[in-house]
Amino acid sequence: MKTILNIIWLVLSGFWLFLGYMLAGVLLCITIIGIPFGVAAFRIGVYALWPFGYTAVDRPGAGAPSCVGNVLWLVLAGWWLALGHIVTGVLQCVTIIGIPLGLANFKLIPLSLMPLGKEIVSTDQPFTSR
Repeated sequence: MKTILNIIWLVLSGFWLFLGYMLAGVLLCITIIGIPFGVAAFRIGVYALWPFGYTAVDRPGAGAPSCVGNVLWLVLAGWWLALGHIVTGVLQCVTIIGIPLGLANFKLIPLSLMPLGKEIVSTDQPFTSR
């Protein structure tokens, strides 16, 4: 079922969200200071391309730098990426078939707002703390 949902997701919204994250990543990587934010955008972009079967969890050991970085991320890129997820999610929830896809978009909103200190893991493998 994950594969079917991922293929439908890819066609209806995943590719466009992926492009948005890649654009944000490239723009953020222009400066040396923005490279960590660009890497986070690339990581989330791949997750937004194929989200079913994966989840975001808190990364052990992420501390105050991640918190400060998340505030900067929110100002630089997070708000408009989250807006893209909101608009896409609402449009997908209009149809009955699109409801699982819309809910997946809503699940990505917190990650798009504060990605630093998070890790994307497979739901098939149990998460172990490091």
